[in-house]
Order: sequence, then structure tokens, then C-alpha cells
Amino acid sequence: MSDTAAKLTHVDASGKAQMVDVGDKAMTERVAVAEGRITMQPLTLDLILSGEAKKGDVLAVARIAGIMAAKKTHELIPLCHPLMLSKVAVDMQPDMATSSIRVVATAKLTGQTGVEMEALTAASVACLTIYDMVKAVDRAMTISSIRLLEKSGGKSGDFRADGGTAK
Repeated sequence: MSDTAAKLTHVDASGKAQMVDVGDKAMTERVAVAEGRITMQPLTLDLILSGEAKKGDVLAVARIAGIMAAKKTHELIPLCHPLMLSKVAVDMQPDMATSSIRVVATAKLTGQTGVEMEALTAASVACLTIYDMVKAVDRAMTISSIRLLEKSGGKSGDFRADGGTAK
């Protein structure tokens, strides 16, 4: 087995996929923040912000979809643990200069495993929901920049994408 495989927690000693046993890990507060961006035509962004989209309030529906997705991450990502999340927040930040919406998702719990996948899933599904709700007027929208911004708690310590200290 390679040195890389030895460091992967979702791979056992023989190289097979496994769900990590978190039973002996300490219960700590864990927070993760992820982002994604959906870029569109200026008229599409105007339609969303005006509340005139035929399917309804695009940002409200995307926020709910992101929250629901975080809660179901273990059903979507094969080796994720089902978690009792204490908080999921999804914030949308329209950017008129780039004709885009930045989606920022935060997931939090006190538990034995991190919530990075829940935050990433929330940001991804919120972007997908925005696409779905206005695709009839703009099929050329682009979803990009889905990434972990920061995480805190747990054995691996804190992480910030910009290299600073996590909150």
C-alpha cells in the first residue's frame, strides 16, 4: 500500500473503502463554512432579485434546499456519517458586477466527526436549485468555486482557505 493510502481515513489497510470509526473520538464543537458561486446573464440576476421568477422566490427556495441537503448528506455521499446538526445556515450574496450569486453555507454540531461535507453539500445544492428555478430563461449559467472556506474543531485542527485562523 502506498504512503498516500496509509493516510486516507476512508481506506483500510488493504486499500478497501471503509466508513471511519469515530467511536473513540472526543465530542467537540465542529463548524465548517463552504461556498459556491453561480454566474448568469445580468437579466437573469435581475429576475431573481426582483422576485418575478415564475417558480417563486428563488433565493428562499435555494436556502431551504441547501439546509435540507446538509441534513441528508449521509444519504448522498456513501461514507458520510448521519449527523445531528445543531445549525445549518445558507446565505446568498448577489454580485451585480460579476452577475453572480455567492452562496455561503455553514454547518455546526457538537460531535465526533466534522461537518465539511454537510457545508459543501449545502452550498452545492443551493447553487443547483438556483439553476433549476431559472433555467428556462438562462441555460448557460455556470456553477463554480465550490470549496471549503474554513473548518474548526476535531483532531485535525482548524483550517482556513486563506491561510488564517479559523473562527
